[in-house]
Amino acid sequence: MDHRFIGIPELADVPRVAVVVDVMRAFTVAAWAFSRGAEKIVLAPSDTEALALKESRSGWLALKDGAPAAGFDTVNSPGLIRTLDLTGRTVVQKTTAGTVGALAVASAPLVLCASFVVAGATARFLKTDGSGPVTFVVTGDDGQAAEDLACAEYIGQHVAGRDAEAAPYLHRAKTSQAAADLADGVRRGYQGVHPDDVDLCLEVDRFSFAMVARQEDSLTVLRLVASPNESVETR
Repeated sequence: MDHRFIGIPELADVPRVAVVVDVMRAFTVAAWAFSRGAEKIVLAPSDTEALALKESRSGWLALKDGAPAAGFDTVNSPGLIRTLDLTGRTVVQKTTAGTVGALAVASAPLVLCASFVVAGATARFLKTDGSGPVTFVVTGDDGQAAEDLACAEYIGQHVAGRDAEAAPYLHRAKTSQAAADLADGVRRGYQGVHPDDVDLCLEVDRFSFAMVARQEDSLTVLRLVASPNESVETR
């Protein structure tokens, strides 16, 4: 099975199966939001649209990359999201890479969003679905982000039935520019960054669910799905 690993700018067609990877931090944050009880995550194309969606629906929350901003309830940080009670809530998420990549392939028949924390569950879902070769959308740095490519390749190895060890892939992610930037943000006291963010992004298989994005009433909605033959564990 020949998988493709491409960046957002290289998307020239609609893939049959897409796995959109953003390790640091969009789809680690999304997984943590589900673990804290979120019902669904709506992926927004812009900050303005994220706020408009929040304001038009009672009880919805919105989060974004960067520092806290007016109208947004929280930021794109797993270290901060893990402290929230999101039971039954809808979260609107807008980030600079992950949500952009997911929206770019939103019309594909099957779209999963992934990071290391749901890598195993994502691979099991793909193996059971049997939909054929996967296009891995490596969202960071125009497809060159070391952490996203490492995670995509790790999932791809497991989909292919190979028993890949996680350590080499995690090392690539831990020594990536994205990890260094987050660590630098902590040192400089930037808002929107938590000291535990990098470590939380490197927890392989922290959760037993995969995350599937589908079109619902003109919105791109991310929901958790149980891996085959497993119950969903979120905490």
